[in-house]
Amino acid sequence: MSEALILHNVRITRGGVPLVSIDQSIAPGEVLTVMGPSGVGKSTLLSYVAGTLAADFEATGMVCLGTTDITTLPAAQRQIGILFQDDLLFPHLSVGANLAFGLRPGGSRAWRNKRIETALSDIGLTGYADRDPETLSGGQKARVALMRMLLSEPRALLLDEAFSGLDAALRRQMRSLVFDRAREMDLPVLMVTHDADDADAAAGTVIQLATESMPAPAD
Repeated sequence: MSEALILHNVRITRGGVPLVSIDQSIAPGEVLTVMGPSGVGKSTLLSYVAGTLAADFEATGMVCLGTTDITTLPAAQRQIGILFQDDLLFPHLSVGANLAFGLRPGGSRAWRNKRIETALSDIGLTGYADRDPETLSGGQKARVALMRMLLSEPRALLLDEAFSGLDAALRRQMRSLVFDRAREMDLPVLMVTHDADDADAAAGTVIQLATESMPAPAD
C-alpha cells in the first residue's frame, strides 16, 4: 500500500542559525518542490530525510512514511530512493551489473536477469546489459541511474537537482520519465531545485526557501 511522506515540524539549524523549517505531507504520486539558490539548505533537507545529515547540523522534527516514523532509522533501512545531478554509475560494472546492484538480495539468477532485461526494455535500452557505462550518452546514463534506483523498490523518492546536468531537450524527457514513473508507482516525491521549469513540470506544491541569515555552503 502506498503511503505519504510526512515532514512533521522539521527544523534544521547549523551553529544556532536556522536553515530549514518545513511541515508538509506529500501524498503518493505527488511532488513537493523546494526551491532556492545554492547554499540555502535544499540538499541539507534531503540529507535529513535520507538519514545522512552531517554531524555539524542540528535537526528536530519527524520524518514518516505513512504511520511509520523513520526519523532515527539508518539510511539503508529507510527505503528512500534518491537521484542526484550526477548519475553515479559504477564505472567498473557493466550496465546490467549496475542495475543488479539495485535489486534486493536473493532470487535466482534467471529471475535477476529477467528483471534486468525488463528494466532495460522499459527505458529503451534493450540489449545494453553488457555495455560499459562509459560508452553511454548522458541521457542513457541518467535513465540507467533512475532504473537502478527504482529496482530497489523505494517507498519515496528524493530528487537533488536531478535534471540540472542535462541539456534542455533531454531535461524535458527525463522530467517526464521520472514524474510519470513516480505516479505509476504511487511514490511521494520531494524535489529540490533552483529551476522554475522543474517546478512547473512537477505540477505540485512549491516551497521557496529564504536566503536571509543562511551561512554558505549549506548544500
